[in-house]
Amino acid sequence: MHMNTPSRSTIRLTRRGRLVLIATGAVVAGTAVAVPLLSLGGEEEKKPTTLVIPEGWRSGQIYQAVDKALALPAGTTKKSLAKANLKLPNDAEGNPEGYLFPATYPLEQNGKKATPEQLLAFMVDTANKKFNGAPIAAGAQRNAMNVYQAVTIASIIQAEAATKADMGKVARVVFNRLERGMPLQMDSTINYALNRATLKTTEADTRIDSPYNSYQRMGLPPTPIDNPGEDAVRAAISPTPGDWLYFVTVKPGDTRFTADYAEHQRNVAEFNRNQQSSPKAK
Repeated sequence: MHMNTPSRSTIRLTRRGRLVLIATGAVVAGTAVAVPLLSLGGEEEKKPTTLVIPEGWRSGQIYQAVDKALALPAGTTKKSLAKANLKLPNDAEGNPEGYLFPATYPLEQNGKKATPEQLLAFMVDTANKKFNGAPIAAGAQRNAMNVYQAVTIASIIQAEAATKADMGKVARVVFNRLERGMPLQMDSTINYALNRATLKTTEADTRIDSPYNSYQRMGLPPTPIDNPGEDAVRAAISPTPGDWLYFVTVKPGDTRFTADYAEHQRNVAEFNRNQQSSPKAK
C-alpha cells in the first residue's frame, strides 16, 4: 500500500503517544502504526531506559509495569518478592504496598539490565528515605501514630482526594472519624478489596467480608491501599483544621466537605443525579 508522507503534526502526535506508552508501559492498539512513522528518519527504536511509577498506583499495577519494562513473563516481579529482601516496617508483614515509592527509576544498573528485585528494593529504599526522615517521622509522632499508619492514611488520601488542595481536608475527615470512633467508610478501601476502580459503591459492596471494608471494620485498613506520593504523606501528618466528617466529589472540581449529615445527603443526591446524566458514568 502506498503511504503518503505524514504531515508534521502526525509525527508529533505519534511521538507524544510513544512517550506516554513508554511512561506507562501500556500496550495500545495502533502502536504498530506509530513505529514506521517514527522510523522515517532511519532512527532506531530506542528502548525505554527508565520506568515511571505514578502516584497512587497499587502494587499489582507496579509489578505488571516492571514485568513489561524488563520484558519478563507476566507474574515474574510478583514472584521475585520472596527473594527481594525488602526493608519494610514490621507492621507491613512483608507486603510492600505503600512503600513502592512513585518516582522515575533507571532500568539499568552498572550497565546491566536491572532485575525486578533491584527495582523493588530501589523503590522501598526511596520510600524509607522519604518517610523516615525528620519531617514525616516527627509529624507522625506528633499525631500519635507510627510512620506505617501515616503512610496508610496517606494512601487513602491519595485515592480519595481529587486535588492537592483537598488532601489536607480528606486527612482531617480521617482523623475526625478515628477520634470519634466512627468507621472511615471510604469507598477506596472497598475498591482495593475488590481490585477495581469505580465511582459507584453499592449497598452490597459495603457488606463484603474483608479487612479492607472500612464501612464495617473500625480503624485503618491493615495495609496501605496504594503507593502514595509525598504530597499525600505530608497531608497525613498536617491535616487542615476543620470539623468535617463527610465529603463527596459532586462533579469534577467540586468536592464538598461538611460536618452535617443532612447536608452530606443532599450532596450525595446531587452526585447521583450527575452520574445518571453523564454518559461516561461507570
